[in-house]
Amino acid sequence: MAKLIVSGAGGRMGRLIVAIIAREKQHQLAGALEAPSAPFIGQDAGELAGVGKLGVSVVEDYATLAQPDTVTLDFTNAEASLQHLGIASEKRAAIVIGSTGFTPEMESRAQSLAQRTRTVIAPNMSVGVNVLMKITAEVAKILSSFDAEVLEIHHNTKVDAPSGTALALGRLIAEARGLDFKSNAVFGREGITGVRQPPTIAVFGLRAGDAVGDHTVYFGGQGERLELTHRAQSRESLARGALRAAQWVERQPPGLYSMRDVLGL
Repeated sequence: MAKLIVSGAGGRMGRLIVAIIAREKQHQLAGALEAPSAPFIGQDAGELAGVGKLGVSVVEDYATLAQPDTVTLDFTNAEASLQHLGIASEKRAAIVIGSTGFTPEMESRAQSLAQRTRTVIAPNMSVGVNVLMKITAEVAKILSSFDAEVLEIHHNTKVDAPSGTALALGRLIAEARGLDFKSNAVFGREGITGVRQPPTIAVFGLRAGDAVGDHTVYFGGQGERLELTHRAQSRESLARGALRAAQWVERQPPGLYSMRDVLGL
């Protein structure tokens, strides 16, 4: 039974993960973490998640929770996740990070820290999305002459765009075609843009309502178009993927892993 720490315990994902842990009892809730400014500090994590008292209070000091036999599930933000990864690497605590919005400098720092402990970092922990990623890379290589575009839609409170998953899909297409994603990525079109240049890979983000997260990859050829779509119907797909990652990574040697490693894809 994995000893889990839920970081961002007061958020939507954090509460959902706590609720699943409480209902299914396959894991042990060992700690709950929130930002010092959060109004949830001191509250019982179970009551906060709507599943009754669990005897685990929400705290702000991660260093007091992280231990070598714990796995942290972190769905906060890029800055907080990087801080938590630094502490986890010092404490040799396993950590699963689902936050997005990392800058290139933050990504480089995260990759360095992750090598010191057992770490999974994934922009999307849904099993279906990670199958989409594998298929996208394969199709991008097979349909190398087709134009490739990525479109995503998320709820109106998501603060980064395009989504980390959409960017990951764009990078996979570029890698499959031997391209540098940064120099070939397009993030907006307006006015007289001219003819589309074949190497480019456009990634667009929409924000509307309460959409959990849809991602579509378009491969356009002459006289035909292939569309690969994944739609998240609830955040439970992400929460269950994160729990699966936590169970897997606690048995691994130190290093940085992806959800594709977790799923054996």
